[in-house]
Amino acid sequence: MATMTKAFEQAARRHGVPESVLLAVSYMESRWDCNGGKPSTAAGFGPMHLTDGATLGISRHHHIDGDEDPRGDDSRPALRPAEPVERRGGLPASLHTLERAAELTGESVERLRKDPAANIDGGAALLADYQRALGAPASADPADWYGAVARYSGATAEEVAANFADEVYEVIHEGATRMTDTGTEVRLPPSPEVYPSRAWLARLNLPRLARADAVECPDSLSCEWIPAPYSQLPNGKYGNHDIADRPTSQTIQYIVIHDTEELYAKTLDLVQDPAEMSWHYTLRSHDGHLAQHVLTKDVAWHAGNWYVNAKAIGLEHEGFLAAGGTWYTEAMYRTSAKLVRYLADRFGVPLDRAHILGHDNVPGLLPEKVQKMHEDPGPYWDWAHFFDLMGAPLGPDGDSGTATVMILPDYDRNRPHYIGCDNDHPAADCPAHGSASIWLHTEPREEAPLVKDIGKHPTDQSTFSVYDHAARAVTGQRYVVAERRGDWTAIWYLGQKAWFHNPESGPVAVPSRARMATPRPGLDSVPVYGRAYPEAAAYPPDVEVQPLIPLQYTFAAGQSYAVGLTTVGEFYKATTFDTTQHRVVRGTQEYHQIQFGHRVMFVRSEDVVVTGA
Repeated sequence: MATMTKAFEQAARRHGVPESVLLAVSYMESRWDCNGGKPSTAAGFGPMHLTDGATLGISRHHHIDGDEDPRGDDSRPALRPAEPVERRGGLPASLHTLERAAELTGESVERLRKDPAANIDGGAALLADYQRALGAPASADPADWYGAVARYSGATAEEVAANFADEVYEVIHEGATRMTDTGTEVRLPPSPEVYPSRAWLARLNLPRLARADAVECPDSLSCEWIPAPYSQLPNGKYGNHDIADRPTSQTIQYIVIHDTEELYAKTLDLVQDPAEMSWHYTLRSHDGHLAQHVLTKDVAWHAGNWYVNAKAIGLEHEGFLAAGGTWYTEAMYRTSAKLVRYLADRFGVPLDRAHILGHDNVPGLLPEKVQKMHEDPGPYWDWAHFFDLMGAPLGPDGDSGTATVMILPDYDRNRPHYIGCDNDHPAADCPAHGSASIWLHTEPREEAPLVKDIGKHPTDQSTFSVYDHAARAVTGQRYVVAERRGDWTAIWYLGQKAWFHNPESGPVAVPSRARMATPRPGLDSVPVYGRAYPEAAAYPPDVEVQPLIPLQYTFAAGQSYAVGLTTVGEFYKATTFDTTQHRVVRGTQEYHQIQFGHRVMFVRSEDVVVTGA
């Protein structure tokens, strides 16, 4: 088989497509990964994402499969278990490009799926076919291929197609270099002089989106309003979100990154059901298209922790955790990064991992909730790349003597062992793939057991499952160093020392300054909490007091944890459809949010001493 680089060069020459266009389209669709011949969430195969709609799997949204109550509020009954949602409508033409590529190249469908060189050739043939259909020249100038690139997105609206094409040309401008999942480095040199001829877009005759006034997203993104219903239901129930007045009523403190564990169309069906849950935005995988469902001023039900929900904006990304992050596409990363940057700037949310959380970083509300919390977007979400795209790159800001470190492995080269990616063979090894996570051991050796999480595994040990983050740290998280021995570093994690291999020649953590919380002198241990609620005296007579119940964890004198933010206790009472009965309770109890394990948690300020970076 030809090397990836050679395959792009040969396919571009054979079909008369500028090589930079072919490389950039592939980068947007797959980040040049081959994915072992397995389909994407949008039924696409290989580096060029050639689609076969017949391979779309049957799946269930991650809020349906788990026991977690997405509202996460013990002041009212949990949501009823969700029912499977039937997908509406037939398959669009964009899900049949594999067949067309086979017709154009004479290759078998099977080879186009599994052979990267054949797949790249099929993608080039499609681009050339789209160019001819537009009546555009078979030009060597990448600028003349804007219309064909826009059509390659499969979009059915002009703004969506244009957004995809604009991002492709941004990749051409900037260039890109990446180690693919096959271990091959592919490079696209930057071409800042290329300015696309956008006039070709009109030849596609695509309708424009009805962009509602309510939509809150950058003008540069294709964004539509698909509202989640606020409806009264029988027996005093209502759904599927709460009306609020943020940031006037409460500050927005977090942006939570989810994956859907479901196809885009079914996800939209679910969020439009008044008896179900909600989130603010959904992002489609193959083209990065964006839909908003809940206004940012309102509280959506998504994170499984009411305190976090009341102070967060939730983003669902079409994808599957155990698919190896395979189809967290560049198109989706870029749209999400622009949206998060826009929201962070608008609401003053710092661009760091204490405020930009994965669903898997959200703590359980109470001890009995911890085990049920979700794991998405999982170890394959590329946090470093995501922050690069937001213009807030993660990196060192200390030296070898700095007491705190940031987890920062080289995503493409960091390929930890996971199991559980194949539902039919849960003990089988996952395919090798880049990862943002590292494993944590009880001793400084690879054979040592993984550290234990008594909340996630009350009676069992941590496992190497792709779904089990009990013994993992992930990119961007900051921890306090407990000890160093040769190539191994220990951090304080869930009340214990957790060791990881961190050689100077290939570090997976870098010095990074952070404030540190240590038990106040005289205390043997400190309780930790899953919510930062007010003290009892702060509640008015018409609002039931929410007790300050610690989680099952503590940390002992002599241990320290990185502080991500400091806040004062708040509780948003919203248990009825009548918004006049909603209340925001603010107290004086101060909390520090700490990076305690894989998840963030809270400690009371009077229990700890906080020192500077």
